[in-house]
Amino acid sequence: MPFRLRLRIASRRRRVSRWRLTLAGSLLLLGIFVACAQSIDVEEAVHVLTYDGIVDPVMVGYIDRGIDEAERTNARAVVLQIDTPGGLVTSMAKIVKRINSSRVPVIVYVQPAGGQAASAGTFITMAGHVAAMAPGTVIGAASPVGSGGEDIEGTLGEKITEDLAALIRGIAVERGRNAQWAEKAVTEALAANACEAVGECEVASGREPPCRIDDEGVKRCIVDFQARTLDHVLEQADGRTVNVGAEARPVTLDLLEAPGGVVFNDRTIIERFFALIADPNIAFLLLSLGATAIFIEILNPGLFFPGIFGVIALVLAFFSLGALPVNWAGVALIIVAFALFVGEVFVSGFGILGIGGAVSLIFGGLLLTSSSNPEFQVNPWLIYGMATVLALFFMMVMGALLQSRRAPAFSGPQALVGREAVARTAIDPDGVVFFEGARWQARVEGPPVQEGDRVIVTRIDGLTVTVRKVVEEEERPWQSS
Repeated sequence: MPFRLRLRIASRRRRVSRWRLTLAGSLLLLGIFVACAQSIDVEEAVHVLTYDGIVDPVMVGYIDRGIDEAERTNARAVVLQIDTPGGLVTSMAKIVKRINSSRVPVIVYVQPAGGQAASAGTFITMAGHVAAMAPGTVIGAASPVGSGGEDIEGTLGEKITEDLAALIRGIAVERGRNAQWAEKAVTEALAANACEAVGECEVASGREPPCRIDDEGVKRCIVDFQARTLDHVLEQADGRTVNVGAEARPVTLDLLEAPGGVVFNDRTIIERFFALIADPNIAFLLLSLGATAIFIEILNPGLFFPGIFGVIALVLAFFSLGALPVNWAGVALIIVAFALFVGEVFVSGFGILGIGGAVSLIFGGLLLTSSSNPEFQVNPWLIYGMATVLALFFMMVMGALLQSRRAPAFSGPQALVGREAVARTAIDPDGVVFFEGARWQARVEGPPVQEGDRVIVTRIDGLTVTVRKVVEEEERPWQSS
């Protein structure tokens, strides 16, 4: 096998090996994260979950895992401590469904003082089998808004509002709470503090009362009681009877004498990490930097580190995008942007492809989460800055690096050895050749050369080149088998 072919095969094998190591390293790191998930084996305990942040798929996963652990260990109850400004309707609906299907009673506790269960958090709080609020907390303001925080006008707005009003009305009726107030929290953006929510404070004239007396003489409020601490929550909830699961099985809460005591099932490292990256700005950065690193590794396979970083960044980016309300047309535009950036490296387009890539990246970033509420939108200045930096990087840095790789491994006269020239006179043994735009004195090795013959330069001595005649039937090394 010719030497050049062996080199090419060896080079390809090294590249495949590097990519295998890159993929293996990435999967290993992700496996370590997953292995960090904790497990609780204490039987008949009260499980406490704590979440502060936006209602999103990360919250859904955490609450789902927490309730699963409680069901597996026959927990007496789950206490969900929340502080949230709201979030995604789709995630809220999943959490409400999980609470409704739970075989273990779920107590929702809005805390700490100054916290809130606003918007989507209102639905989650009222869905709890028992609902409590710390003094100084707020609930309500659950009206749907558009992507920019504006009201949703027309028939679409009416449909969304009516759908959510019907949902929260059903939740309130199922849990025996004030359905009229709950409905107006959606239709009129009503809100109430903890004192008002349990009917212990006067309400301003003209406002919907947070508590009502039904036809049976039962007082129906927004939540069940106020509690300053977790212990206070357990004391007041103890002895209450609630309907649990899809079959509405009555369960009397026995919390103070729980054999397993109180256990805190906090978020794991991986859940906290995913909550951190489930941010549109971080998703956009990971997607952009990951794609850049992959292209650097492809153009310069010996670097190795960019490939590992790129694979991990892209995996995390797609997880982050999966946790956000993404417009996939924006993702497509970002991919097109990097295709144009790479085209700028390989094609001399005078910067046109690079500029097109920057424009595509800007539109992609703006569209990426355009269908979501303001909490889930990419900062426009981050988009503009990243587009500018990447356009300059691919047009200047990567272009210069690729040109340097294409340059000969050595410079000077020896770089001309192996090139073809044309004989301007007969060479036997001396003559003249036309080579690299100039006439050179030449000396032949081997058979004489006639005028007009093609020759190959084999050696350069000062201003004299040594050549040999090109034989048409001459076998090229790469044509051998």
